[in-house]
Amino acid sequence: MKFGRRIKDSRYSEWADEYVNYSALKKQIKNNLPWTDTAEAEFLVSLRAELEKCENFQRQKAQEVTSRIETLEKEVVSLVAKASAEDSSDDDSDTHPDHRSPRDAEEGVHDHHDDGGSDDDDDDEDDAMHDEDTDHMSLDEIEERFKELEEEVAVLVADVHDLALFTKLNFTGFMKIVKKHDKLTGFALKPSFNKDFLEKHPFYKMNYDPVIVKLSKLFDLVRTRGHPVEGDSAAGGSQNAFVRSTTKYWVHEENIVPLKLNILKQLPVLVFDPNKEFSIKDSAITSIYYDNEDLELYLGRLEKTEGAEAIRMRWYGDVDGKVVFVERKTHREDWTGEKSVKERFTIKEDKLNDFCAGRYTMDAEFDEMVKKGKKTEKEVAGMKQLADEIQYAIITRKLQPVMRSFYNRTAFQLPGNASVRISLDTELTLVREDNFDGVERTGGNWRRTDFGIDHPFPTVKPADKDLFPYGVLEVKLATRVGEEPPQWIRDLVNSHLVEAVPKFSKFIHGCATLLPERVDLVPFWLPQMEQDIRKAPTARSRVLIERPVSAPHSADSQSVPLSPAISADGPSYHEPVSEGEDDEYLVSASAFNEDAMLRLPADVQAEAKAAREHRERALLESKNDAKGDDYKRPAAKQYRKGLRVDPLVPANRFDNSVSAFDAKLKAAAEQSDDDELEEVEEEEPDNRVELTREFHAPAGKRISIPIRIEPKVVFAAERTFLKWSHMAVLLSTVSIVLINFVPADDTVGFVAAGCFTFTALLAVAYSGIMYALRILRIRKRLAVDYHDPYGPTILCFTLIASMMVNLVLRVRAL
Repeated sequence: MKFGRRIKDSRYSEWADEYVNYSALKKQIKNNLPWTDTAEAEFLVSLRAELEKCENFQRQKAQEVTSRIETLEKEVVSLVAKASAEDSSDDDSDTHPDHRSPRDAEEGVHDHHDDGGSDDDDDDEDDAMHDEDTDHMSLDEIEERFKELEEEVAVLVADVHDLALFTKLNFTGFMKIVKKHDKLTGFALKPSFNKDFLEKHPFYKMNYDPVIVKLSKLFDLVRTRGHPVEGDSAAGGSQNAFVRSTTKYWVHEENIVPLKLNILKQLPVLVFDPNKEFSIKDSAITSIYYDNEDLELYLGRLEKTEGAEAIRMRWYGDVDGKVVFVERKTHREDWTGEKSVKERFTIKEDKLNDFCAGRYTMDAEFDEMVKKGKKTEKEVAGMKQLADEIQYAIITRKLQPVMRSFYNRTAFQLPGNASVRISLDTELTLVREDNFDGVERTGGNWRRTDFGIDHPFPTVKPADKDLFPYGVLEVKLATRVGEEPPQWIRDLVNSHLVEAVPKFSKFIHGCATLLPERVDLVPFWLPQMEQDIRKAPTARSRVLIERPVSAPHSADSQSVPLSPAISADGPSYHEPVSEGEDDEYLVSASAFNEDAMLRLPADVQAEAKAAREHRERALLESKNDAKGDDYKRPAAKQYRKGLRVDPLVPANRFDNSVSAFDAKLKAAAEQSDDDELEEVEEEEPDNRVELTREFHAPAGKRISIPIRIEPKVVFAAERTFLKWSHMAVLLSTVSIVLINFVPADDTVGFVAAGCFTFTALLAVAYSGIMYALRILRIRKRLAVDYHDPYGPTILCFTLIASMMVNLVLRVRAL
């Protein structure tokens, strides 16, 4: 699909004038060929104007959303206060004869809709009028207003979603128009475009986290009628008789904002300090992972060996924090009956170097906690043991800082309730901290100090950092035994927004990518990094952001309703298809099952079918008329692929689409100049979505496949060996009986005894070798076939041969 048409079909109709005018920029290029310096200067002016337009609209819309959130939040607080007052007045109504009845609903409930204006006086006047109108409201009127607020909040959610897609679509448009400019004009604009244009107008770098946090708080206030769930944000609640499960997913950067908005509709954003204004650095988490030159901890975590440990130093926020968490994660296999645990304690940042060197212990600080009553003696005893074990491991195993992970985390959870906890880590970056290559990066310190949390860390060498391209979603569930996860969780993890990657580890990924010369075994997900994880949204997807159909349009839209689903001047709104994605799946599916999929009126369905048949007949005729190399032109290929009428568009556009198709078909037959070739935009092979199930390890590497080894596997190998040994003992018993009870001159008896002895020795040797091989493979966690298709057959044939030799010799001796 041509991007000019794609942006027209994908944009939100109310903001149509604010998108990049891609068609105008493309015409400006084509109408001024051959290109001159004057044309270049005029194009740069136009390009900069489009950038400024997109940037100004995005900033204005973000401020409008933020202002609207604050206004609605104040109204919610006011409604809650009025509801409490109304309850009190109802209780005291019998003792207050002069109590006045509230106004009717038509007078008491006042619609609130932001007109997007900038006149503060008008806003103050509207607020005053609203306060006057809502001074006296009944409980029913207050509840009705809350229902209206739910729709208004849903509109805000859709606005943030559409604003994120607005950024994505415009950024793609600018990159494509610059690429087209360089291709057609011969002038190189792309090398300087980022520095001279995008850095001065970084609309594509907008961080929506502050808006999402405020929107989540408002959503929770409205949903709970001003009484959100309270509790300790760090508490886990009572979790007895619960089944805990953790799964991890990758999230493409284009799906991060839609994913957050979908989650906040079910769970609020977890804020540890609700009294503090949210800032970006509040979500920053940094960890320093320790290991030695042999990467013992890396291999242990990768192979999931019993008791494998990960030791890290973690802090939250900026690098100027004074408190660091010393953590140890221990992996436990399920068959042990124990659970994998994460233990930690806090230490002052200036004491950490001495702690790692063994010159400082935590005993005094822990004892002080007991004196102050913060911890019990039993708890402190466990903390002392943990600190001693971590310190001993660092010293004896020669652990040192190896890898740093940085990311911004958005957590979703009800405070004090850990039954459902979802965290989304974005801007994940892995940075080397080791000195294995002779480069001293930490200077003997417990961490590097040459950079902070300024993602993407421009002061760090590219070879020392890995900018992970995806977000990492982690879903933690604690469901009761036999209880299914919530339906919205299942819809979310099965949607197009996420890609499941079980057992993903930031530490393992960092070592595998940044220390290739020291790593021979790589995780199974590493080859998957070369694939595109984006998926087309399905027709049954339940996680799409939708606007309330009853929501009124904003003041700046005169006739177009806010809900694009009922827009009369364009197709229904859908998520823009990214560069290189193939969106013909929708057309192909609808062609085979229009009645079931489209749910259109009968006349519209008939019109769609007629249009498609007309298209196919014309396409067949064009194939038959094509001769020589004309049909092999890129334009003809594109017409073969793209001349399709989309039956999803409103019915009043079918005639126009068919007419446009006929005109293009005639133009394709008559026109073959370069201008027509450039009009067609074919998909770039490098950006095409590719799905594959076959992965190959990098040269010289092996892929570590997650294999679960339980004791019964080892016991099965031992049991098989004992069965073979038992059979060998029986055969050796037969041979001993023959030797002892046959006459000394009976040659046949001695030959038979020798055959059975050979069979017994063969069985013992073969079973012993197979047992040793299986145990070695189990210890190495090799994903090979442990079935033995030949051994039992060979044993049976050998036993039968021994018996036949005995029988034949005995018969011949008679």
